Amino acid sequence: MKQNMKLTALERSWILYDIGNSAFILMVSTLIPLYFNSLASSAGLDEDLYLSYWGYAGSIATILVAIIGPVCGALSDRNLKKPLFSLCLALGVIGCALLGFCPGWLAFLGVFVAARVGYSSSLVFYDSMLPEIADEKRMDRVSSIGYAFGYIGSVIPFIVCLVLVLAHDTFGLSQSSAMSAAFLITALWWIGCTVPLLRRYRQTAFVSAGDRSPIGDAFRQLGRTIRDARKEPHIFLYLVAFFFFIDGVYTIIDMATAYGAALGLDTTGLLLALLVTQFVAFPFSILFGRLSARYDTGLLIKVCICAYTGITLFAVFLVSQWQFWVLAILVGMFQGGIQALSRSYLGKIIPPERSGEYYGLMDIFGKGASFVGMTLVSVLSQAGAGITLNVFGITLQNENLAVSALIVLFAIGFATFCKADALNRARQSGTNV
Repeated sequence: MKQNMKLTALERSWILYDIGNSAFILMVSTLIPLYFNSLASSAGLDEDLYLSYWGYAGSIATILVAIIGPVCGALSDRNLKKPLFSLCLALGVIGCALLGFCPGWLAFLGVFVAARVGYSSSLVFYDSMLPEIADEKRMDRVSSIGYAFGYIGSVIPFIVCLVLVLAHDTFGLSQSSAMSAAFLITALWWIGCTVPLLRRYRQTAFVSAGDRSPIGDAFRQLGRTIRDARKEPHIFLYLVAFFFFIDGVYTIIDMATAYGAALGLDTTGLLLALLVTQFVAFPFSILFGRLSARYDTGLLIKVCICAYTGITLFAVFLVSQWQFWVLAILVGMFQGGIQALSRSYLGKIIPPERSGEYYGLMDIFGKGASFVGMTLVSVLSQAGAGITLNVFGITLQNENLAVSALIVLFAIGFATFCKADALNRARQSGTNV
């Protein structure tokens, strides 16, 4: 048993990419929104529009990935997964490095969208490697370890960047120069952690390209995959459920710092609280990976969805710094579990040779949900500017009220996932639901 649980060199290389790209996404949820706020403020942008513009930029990035991801996923199943992954990686890394050299807030948002598209698109190919990296019995564990070490590993460059930014005067740097150095450090960490995967990974599961145009054939195969998914209700309903419940997860991750800043909370406290999230997420991601060996993966996903519903309700009534710290800890407890198990759950119910197509579809549902979530919060926040509401003696601002919309999405996701999981278990046992 011990021999079987040992990670292979390829599995370790695959996990390293989680460590590399997580450094970028940690910057996205912490320093990058605050730096954008600084650029926007110096340019005279209305502070009431800060959260909205940041949300719109994230929405544009996610809808672009939702459009191109599935086609690239289908194309990658023609033995093109590694070169396409490398191309998206390059876009993300170069975009990250260039963020520190943007002349203004609008250019910054443009480069950020490009970097975010590169990052998110690379995950389509990266996630679809999982069925080739590990067999069905090991998927939950390998996926969970990837997220776990991604959380803790990303802290290493982030601490260096945080020290540079917060103590830039000590190093004789301006805030702008310190941020430029932080972006370069993050980009170098990202590419450095990816080298072992680029060296070791070889695509082993793919479909024949035939004599037709690979792009045209990819579109045709994508159409067949969508039709096949609809004929397999356990897959289709799972993707629909994923659309709803991952919406809240991504929205909370992407807009946590912007949300706290919009409420007027101390920015240093926000950064430190989200750093705590990374440390909490590490052991809990490992824990969910181990629990998956004893309990049904579907059950664990349901627990995570319920927990996130409660977390969102708590966020609605967030008005002080200590509450943000509690929120950060609660998010850390379930963030890695729901992401890792969702990724491996799909890998168990799809044919491995078509993993690129199905993970591309998953990206449509996941990124589409993220687009809806961030746009919904942004629109409600902007539409309700200046509105306050007193509930149980707590004065809620328009930002608080906007976040409450996520609770509905979690509830729909939970109900749909329950149906999908029941169909999957019935399929495995050969019974009807």
